[in-house]
Amino acid sequence: MKNKPILDACCGARMFYFDKKDASVLFQDIRTLETTLCDGRRFEIKPDIQADFTAMPYGDGTFSMVVFDPPHLKCAKEQRQCSGWQMKKYGSLPKKGWESTLSRGFRECFRVVKKHGFVIFKWSEVDIPLTRVLALSPYAPVLGHKSGKRQNTHWVLFIKDKTHKRNER
Repeated sequence: MKNKPILDACCGARMFYFDKKDASVLFQDIRTLETTLCDGRRFEIKPDIQADFTAMPYGDGTFSMVVFDPPHLKCAKEQRQCSGWQMKKYGSLPKKGWESTLSRGFRECFRVVKKHGFVIFKWSEVDIPLTRVLALSPYAPVLGHKSGKRQNTHWVLFIKDKTHKRNER
């Protein structure tokens, strides 16, 4: 686990990796899961380290890059089942307090990335607009790109440097 330059702070099933066992990445998630999806495919979440992205067990400036792809869905039993297949695949944020959860997550990602290191952030605007989420980051984004058939998935790049540091809140 030592000397890996990249941390994936909430790796899930490692779905966007070309190599799901990439030796340069430390895969972290708060959960483990083995299940069968509604279409019969096997689905598993097996992180190298089981930890919460809001309180990571690494020293300051440990990684050159952090990948931050937190849950995008808010769990509200009256709106959707918290145990449905989307929740199993992607996890969920609390309906109330999601801002605090994501804010703490951003702070932790920037704490564990080295000075001049990169944070790659992925967000899907299913329940929450990107602008509301980006406002929670202590650093301003450098660039971003929309993707997906509905163009609601965003890839955003941050760099940890004083030029992009926002005023303390």
